[in-house]
Amino acid sequence: MAEAPLSVRVWGELACFTRPEMKVERVTYPIPTPSAARGILEAIFWKPEFSWQVESISILKPIRYFSILRNEVNDRQSFRAAQSWADEGGGYRADDPRSRAQRHTLALRDVDYVITAQVVLRSHATDDPAKYRDQFRRRVRDGRCFSTPYFGCREFSAAFGPPDGGERPIGVTEDLGPMLFDLNYASDGSSGGVPRFFNAHLEHGVLRVPPLYGNGGKHAA
Repeated sequence: MAEAPLSVRVWGELACFTRPEMKVERVTYPIPTPSAARGILEAIFWKPEFSWQVESISILKPIRYFSILRNEVNDRQSFRAAQSWADEGGGYRADDPRSRAQRHTLALRDVDYVITAQVVLRSHATDDPAKYRDQFRRRVRDGRCFSTPYFGCREFSAAFGPPDGGERPIGVTEDLGPMLFDLNYASDGSSGGVPRFFNAHLEHGVLRVPPLYGNGGKHAA
């Protein structure tokens, strides 16, 4: 008999779950992707002995969009470059017009979700899954996490806590179209991630996530 799924409530002021087909400007999905939801769970509790299989995401507040314009740097800086600047001089200037650009972001505001998921043991695990389930419940109850969970962008931090049982999803039913499920990486790391999609459907404010490809890959926003 399958265990009842674990649940966590997550909320915050801002969120952006970027559509991968948008190459320059960030445009959010109306709801977290399964991989983004799993990233939140992993930020709260992660062990190499198991992976998270997201089952559903419930929307508790109306979907509200807003647009922002931000200055962003074009180049990712590395630790090796910083060491070189320390040894030989030089540096990076974010205010250099050649190094920055203005980009629009269509994001979400005032978000509130309940994520339900299962603990799926990996082949090398020896402990009972109840051990990890209990550890997760305690961490959620106490507000502890490995790293601060976030909604798509690291600056959009997420608060979390246990659901109280009285949460009611919004009464919206609609097809959301193709949604990013995950990124498929080669086992030897020889290639970049290949996106995988599924047809997302919102039923009375709840997105049911099909276990199409298993679980446990690297997460993406």
